[in-house]
Amino acid sequence: MTDVAEDAGPTGEGLRVVVADDQQLVRTGFRMILAADGIDVVAEAGDGIEAVEAVRRTQPDVVLMDIRMPVLDGLEATRRILDEPGDAAPRVIILTTFDLDQYVYDALAAGASGFLLKDVTPEHLVNAVRLVRSGDALLAPVITRRLVEKFAAPPPEPAGPRVRTGHAELAALTARELEVFRLLARGLSNAELAAELQLSEATVKTHVARILAKLQLRDRAQAVVAAYETGLVTPGAAEA
Repeated sequence: MTDVAEDAGPTGEGLRVVVADDQQLVRTGFRMILAADGIDVVAEAGDGIEAVEAVRRTQPDVVLMDIRMPVLDGLEATRRILDEPGDAAPRVIILTTFDLDQYVYDALAAGASGFLLKDVTPEHLVNAVRLVRSGDALLAPVITRRLVEKFAAPPPEPAGPRVRTGHAELAALTARELEVFRLLARGLSNAELAAELQLSEATVKTHVARILAKLQLRDRAQAVVAAYETGLVTPGAAEA
């Protein structure tokens, strides 16, 4: 079994991360990159079981989760982590070697806040961890479009219980909120939404917050999944 490495305590801004990957070199590289920017890697895990146990022990803010790991894969580990009772669930960023890994859609449906390729630049990795910790989702427009084109058709038995939004809930949205929701589903940032709709970013943030609250969605990543699962938007209907 791969050893789980843990830090003695925080060293910087208080942002706590668990890195789960079955490759020691990947874990070490990510730890060094994050530590150099004042982010504490409080534990490492070499498989999904170790990841779940590390999260329970250390209560991190963010988990960097590889998909393909022995014993328990990252998808099931993500489900278990986010299904833990309590309100302190961490944000999960899926790590993958492939930009359209077959499990990415299921991972988002299970509650992950986004995904990164393993060849991510150090700057992008650090920014991504801070972004999801702040409550946003890591879904660039081009990745969103390519993702939904391949995975938007939901499986007969949904892989995760985290997104349960249907047409009845959509009826609670105003016409403007539906407009924002459609654009959000294409992966547009708040700044891009503001430019598209000729609104202030503050107004856009308010609309997004209301959409998430009304539909009981965790973040923008779940909103993208929900928009396609409900048929509000369909693959190829709009370009990001």
